Amino acid sequence: MANDSGIRDYAHPAGGWDALGAVAKAIHGQMNAISGTRIMLRNNQPHGFDCPGCAWPDPKHTSTFEFCENGAKAVTWEATRKRATPEVFQRHSVTELLGWNDHDIEDLGRLTHPMAYDAATDRYVAIGWDDAFARIAAVLHALPSPDMAEFYTSGRASNEAAFLYQLFVRAYGTNNFPDCSNMCHEATSVGLPRSIGIGKGTVSLEDFDQADLILSIGHNPGTNHPRMMTTLHAASRRGTPIVVLNPLRERALERFAAPQDPLEMATFGATQIASDYLQVKVGGDAAALKGIMKGVLALDANDLAAGGPGVLDRDFIATHTNGFDALVQDLHATAWPDIERASGLDRPAMERVAALYCHARSTIVAFGMGITQHRLGTDNVQQISNLLMLRGNYGRPGAGICPLRGHSNVQGNRTVGIDEKAPLALRQGIERVYGFVPPAECGHDAGEAIEAIAAGRSRFLMCLGGNLAVAMADPGRTFAAMRRLELAVHIATKPNRSHLLIGRQSLLLPCLGRTELDLQAGGAQSITVEDSMSMVHASTGRLPPPSDQVRSEPAIVAGIAKAVLAGRYGIDWEGMVADYDRIRDGIEGVLPGFERFNQRIRQPGGFRLPIGPAERVWPTASGRAAFIVMPGIQEDPRTAGDQVLTLTTLRSHDQYNTTIYGFDDRYRGIVGRRDIVFVNADDLAAQGLAAGDRVDLEAAPFEGEAPAPGAVLRNLTAVAYDIPRGCAGAYYPEANVLVALAHRDPQSGTPSYKSVPVRLRRAG
Repeated sequence: MANDSGIRDYAHPAGGWDALGAVAKAIHGQMNAISGTRIMLRNNQPHGFDCPGCAWPDPKHTSTFEFCENGAKAVTWEATRKRATPEVFQRHSVTELLGWNDHDIEDLGRLTHPMAYDAATDRYVAIGWDDAFARIAAVLHALPSPDMAEFYTSGRASNEAAFLYQLFVRAYGTNNFPDCSNMCHEATSVGLPRSIGIGKGTVSLEDFDQADLILSIGHNPGTNHPRMMTTLHAASRRGTPIVVLNPLRERALERFAAPQDPLEMATFGATQIASDYLQVKVGGDAAALKGIMKGVLALDANDLAAGGPGVLDRDFIATHTNGFDALVQDLHATAWPDIERASGLDRPAMERVAALYCHARSTIVAFGMGITQHRLGTDNVQQISNLLMLRGNYGRPGAGICPLRGHSNVQGNRTVGIDEKAPLALRQGIERVYGFVPPAECGHDAGEAIEAIAAGRSRFLMCLGGNLAVAMADPGRTFAAMRRLELAVHIATKPNRSHLLIGRQSLLLPCLGRTELDLQAGGAQSITVEDSMSMVHASTGRLPPPSDQVRSEPAIVAGIAKAVLAGRYGIDWEGMVADYDRIRDGIEGVLPGFERFNQRIRQPGGFRLPIGPAERVWPTASGRAAFIVMPGIQEDPRTAGDQVLTLTTLRSHDQYNTTIYGFDDRYRGIVGRRDIVFVNADDLAAQGLAAGDRVDLEAAPFEGEAPAPGAVLRNLTAVAYDIPRGCAGAYYPEANVLVALAHRDPQSGTPSYKSVPVRLRRAG
C-alpha cells in the first residue's frame, strides 16, 4: 500500500537507532534537551526515581542508561513543560474538550491547581484544598452506606499512598477497591494462589541468566516492557532457546538491536530472539498448553517404555503437589484434533515445544495480558503452572513463572492492601496496629463498581490516578454510569477523558509525579514501589513541582481522610505525611515480609519480599501446590457463527495503557493513525475484501443475546497482516466498544479484551 496511507512495511529490527531517535523526539516534544537528558540519567538508578512505566526490575549492577524508549516517553510525558492551568480550563469548556482525542486532552500538560466543575459555565474552576476536602467529606457523610462509594487505584500509586488510601477507606467502612489489576492481571492474582499459594511470579532477574529454556507467551515486550528485551537479548546470545507463542509476529520477539550494544549499533546488526515462533490462535492458549503437556506425557511414556526414568519430575510431583492423576486423565481424554482446532497449531509444533521443554533442566514461562485478558484467563494461568510443575520447575535456579505486570507498582498496591477481597491477615494487622476492626465483606472489583454506579447503588467515585472510564470495557454503558455520580474525585497529574464525564459534581486534585521533589514537614521524602519480581525499592524525585499548589498523593489522601474521619480512631494522618518513614512503620506493623522496612529500603536496590514457592514452600490450604484441571477444550460458542473472527485488542508502540503518546505503531508499519484492523489476507478475500478497504467491526453476541447498543467500531482500514486465520487485531481502548461489560472471566472478573468474537463488514 502507498506510504501516504500511513501503512508501510517496516524492515528494521526492534530497538536500534530508531529507538534512540524516538527517545530524542520524546525529550524534544515535552522538555528541553538539557533537562530532559539529566532527568533520564536518574531513571531507574539506585538514588533516582523509578520509571512510571513498566514493572520490569532493575539489575543489581545498573548501567548509565537504565531506561527504554517507552520509559522515556512515560517520563517526559509526566515531566513535561506544558501546564493545564486554571486559565487553560477557562478557555475550553468540558463539552469542547470531550470532542478532542485522548492524546490532545492529556497533552494539555500538568494540572497545577485543585479544580471543581462549575455547571453554570461548563468549565473547571480553581478551588482551595480545604474546600475540596470539605466537599468530599459532605458527600461521603451523606451517603446512606459506605458501600455506596467506590475507591479506584491506578498502578502508578506508591506503596505509601496506596497503604494510606486503603487504611482511610477501611476506616470509612467499605472494601470497594476497584483497581487496574482487575483489568489486567487479576487472572494471575486469582489463579496462581489456587495453584501455588501466591498471586505473584516466583523468579528473580538472575534466574533468567540460568534458564535453559524461556517460553514467552501472550505478550509484546518490545512495546509494553522494553527493558525486558535486554534480558532476552542476552539469553539469546548465550544460546538459550526462546520459544514464543503469540498470535501476531511482533518484531521485538523476532529481531532486536540493543541500543547499549556498541558493536550491534555500529554495524547496524541485530540478534534473533525467538528460536521458535508459534502463532497460536487468539484465545487458543489453554488448548496449546494442553497440547504441549500432552506431548510431555507421551515423551515420558516413551522413555519409560525404553527402560529410562521418564521425563517427569516424579519426586517433585509426589512430594509437593496434589491433583496430578486428574490432570493426566484429562490430558489423555482430550483429543489431538480438538487441541489443533482450538489452538490453531499443528500437533508436530506442540510436540516440538514439548521436546525442548523435556530437554531443558530449568524453564521460565513469562506471560502477559495475552494470557489473562480472556474469558478463560484464570484457566490459562493455571495451565502454565501445570506445565511447570510436570518437571519441577519451581524452587530452583533458572526456573519458575513470570507474570509480566504493567504499571510499575500495580503489584505493590495489591501487596499493601488494595484488595476488594479484604484478606484476613490484612484486617488483623490493621486492627492490631490502628485499633479498629475493618469491614470483612468482599467489596467491588472494577466491573462490579461500574455496574453498581450504573444501577444507582453507588453514588461516589474517587480515583487515585488512572483513566478508569476509558480503560474499562463497554464505554457506552461505562460513560453513562459516570454521569450518574453525585461526586467524582480524580487525583491526577494530567487531565484525561474520565475527568470530563461529569455527574453532579467533579473535582480534579493535582498530585506530584515520580520525577518531582516531595518536600514535607520532615524534609524531602522518598516513596517505594514493588516490581514484578517482588523487589521493593525506593524512588526519589528531584524536579520542582509544576506549581506550589500540587501535593503528593500521600498528602492528598491524608487530607481527605482527616476531613472525612474527623479524628475517628486517633490515626495521626498529618504525622505520617510529615515523615513517610512513619507510613512504612505502619506497613511493617500490619504486613508480614516488611520487617526493618525503613532500614532495608535505604540499601541500594532495596529488598525482596518472601516468595514461598521460590523455596518450595506452598502457602495453600493443603501445604502443597495443585494441578488444576480445565476439562477438555472450552471454546467460545460465539465463534461458531458464520464468518466470525476472534479479535484481540492491541497497544500501539506509541501508547502506554490508555495514554496515547502519538499515532505511530512503528514495528507494525502504521504511521500517523489508529483507525486500523489487522486481518489475515485470506479472511479478507473470503469476504470479498482487500487490504485498504474500509470496514466495520460488529460484536457477535451469544445466541439469544441482543447486540449491545453501539457495539460497532466503524470505518477502519483493513490491513493484511501475519495473523492466524479467524483472528483480527485492533487498538485498545478504541476497540473496547466491542467488549460488553458482562463478558468477563467468571473466575477473576477480568474483561475479555483479548478474545472478542466479531463480524467484519464493508463499511457503510
